[in-house]
Amino acid sequence: MRGFLGRERNHVLLLLAALFSANVLAGNILSSSGFTNCENNATITVNNANVQFDRSSLTVTFDVSGTSSAQQKVIADLTVSAYGNQVYQKTFNPCDASTFVAQLCPVPAGTFSAQGSQIIPTSFASQIPGIAFSIPDLDGEATLKLTAADGGQNLACIQSGVTNGQSLQLPAVTYVAAGIAGGALLLTGLSALGGGAGAVGGHSPTPSFSTVLLWFQGLAMNGMMSVNYPPIYRSFTKNFGFSTGLVPWTAMQTSIDNFRNITGGNLTANNVQYLQNATLVFTDGSSNATSFSRRSLLSLADAFQFEARDVAVSENNTQTSNGNSTTQVTQIVHGISGYVEQLTIPQANTFMTVLLIFAIVIAVITVSILLFKVILETWALFASFPKKLAGFRKRYWSILAKTIVNLILLLYGVWTLYCIFQFTNGDSWAAKLLAGVTLGIFTAVLGFFTFRIWYVARKYKMAEGDTSALYENKETWLKYSLFYDSYKKQYWWLFMPGIVYMFAKGCVIAAGDGHGLTQTVGQLIIESLMFLLLLFTRPYATKGGNWLNIIIQVVRGLSVVSILLFVETFGIAQTTKTITGVILIAVQSALSAVLAILIAVNAIITCCKENPHRKRRKAAEKLNREFHNLTPLDARNSISIDPSDGKSSLPGYPMGPYKGSKRYVPIPNSAGPGRWGPRESDDHLVPSAADMGHSYDRSPSQDSRAVDTESLTRQPTVPDVGMPGGYAERRVL
Repeated sequence: MRGFLGRERNHVLLLLAALFSANVLAGNILSSSGFTNCENNATITVNNANVQFDRSSLTVTFDVSGTSSAQQKVIADLTVSAYGNQVYQKTFNPCDASTFVAQLCPVPAGTFSAQGSQIIPTSFASQIPGIAFSIPDLDGEATLKLTAADGGQNLACIQSGVTNGQSLQLPAVTYVAAGIAGGALLLTGLSALGGGAGAVGGHSPTPSFSTVLLWFQGLAMNGMMSVNYPPIYRSFTKNFGFSTGLVPWTAMQTSIDNFRNITGGNLTANNVQYLQNATLVFTDGSSNATSFSRRSLLSLADAFQFEARDVAVSENNTQTSNGNSTTQVTQIVHGISGYVEQLTIPQANTFMTVLLIFAIVIAVITVSILLFKVILETWALFASFPKKLAGFRKRYWSILAKTIVNLILLLYGVWTLYCIFQFTNGDSWAAKLLAGVTLGIFTAVLGFFTFRIWYVARKYKMAEGDTSALYENKETWLKYSLFYDSYKKQYWWLFMPGIVYMFAKGCVIAAGDGHGLTQTVGQLIIESLMFLLLLFTRPYATKGGNWLNIIIQVVRGLSVVSILLFVETFGIAQTTKTITGVILIAVQSALSAVLAILIAVNAIITCCKENPHRKRRKAAEKLNREFHNLTPLDARNSISIDPSDGKSSLPGYPMGPYKGSKRYVPIPNSAGPGRWGPRESDDHLVPSAADMGHSYDRSPSQDSRAVDTESLTRQPTVPDVGMPGGYAERRVL
């Protein structure tokens, strides 16, 4: 009987240890640092609960403190669930001999605390599944409810979770993603330097830097929606926050806190120091939610015998045995605020963080370009540098301006999101003013370029019948190509719906913050419209570009459909949500790996093969020079020229303008027969040639004069080689 009672008592204590568990320190340790009170009118409130289980030493260490309005006996009800399934439920009286818990029998009036540790027998500790210490971001929940032993009224409710410290939020993932984006940026730069995207009519490589960065931004924005994500997927999306300008930097956050403090901000519970000491608890996204999505582990559901040691119990104070205060803070978060605060960025600091990161990036780009300019000028003083760099040397200010505009274009969607979030959640009037001004500037810049490109395209279409000059005119290309260099000539305008697409995504996520269903449905509509546009137009200049961007858009749309399962309104089982989250991670990771492989392949091609755009442009320029320099007797002016190769216009014949990859268009000979017979050629190619059988000498015979009458009407001709618009033998009228 004594052994049975001991096992029951140990069973309860170990489950209490499992209740107050959160983050871990190592692969063999389960430890806690947070909890939440789930009873609104509780008479017993827990202020601190830290419990740690070390598998290597078989030790459970706990530190619990709280307050009670009166001394009272309680009945405890403990429920533990994993992935939405209840795995353990126990109701017990802490004062019964079989389930005695000294700290709860009775609960003392005022403040109380308890600290100590217990040794767990090996035979029982070995029953904990090994996977519990290795699988990342386990999803579970433990709830302890205390009711009055006399009357049954609710006195307290505590919820918490367990984790083993294994998570998909890994610095390595962030570094790899940043490396992929950096590789795409380097490849785009090399392509432009080598005459690809930078050459007139050339196209950027696939995937480009913008494609990769927008893909990572989409992953981060998925994690900002107010739905009940599985913890494993929430951790995965945090790895891509850098693509939206969210970079954890404590010193910067402290400076922003000071800025907010002097511009009307409220720092009471919204500063970086407060956030560092808080435990984040996610709501399910509904307006009146009281359930929480916490990383946790399967409970310890068996009884363990233990040896108590170093146990200290105190009342009417909150001091631990080592003299440190044990007050703990819980922060309830959701949506955008939950995403940014996981990165130790207070939600009121979000816009200012992105603004400062943007300013730093602009400063680095400016200094880099100016430094490279100085290097080129120094190089030119002592030696000649490659001709490829001559364009940069002449147009470095233009390149700097284009780079800034391109950065504005890439960040426009997330910038819209953060500005609207600042308007609705910010507390500093200065930060709101900066958000409004910068959003207005960004919109004005993109609006100006959109109008200019449309206006220039309209002029070209009216003058030449199409808009090919957007790609063929060098000056126009250098000014505006960053907006449409990836598209076919007839789809140059597709960047306009692209800008609207980014703006709409940012608006839906920011304006719908806290309303997961609204956000998800809005995102689904936006992604579906963009998919249909890409599918029916296939606007990209290369076949690979079309397929890649369509696949990316398909994955985006399916991701939003999957996120619908996370909306609490539909009541999908937690197990189903977790499986969906794992599938999403697998698909999105695979697509990211494909982008990395394509970048590597394109880099090899760029370095080892002559750029086809540059080669084609140089060949066209050479052809243009040759045909304008031909003379009538040039050996290349041969009838053996193949008229189908685009080079078959006859020398000396007037040529029309060069139309890119098309032929030169010959100008028709408008000279027709005159009043007295065929008109002499205006080109005067053979004005002094020998006569063709007639003579201007007087003939003594009338008959001979009659014979020469026909020859008088003949003129010198050249052979008819069957060329379009060529010379043909002229008939005598």
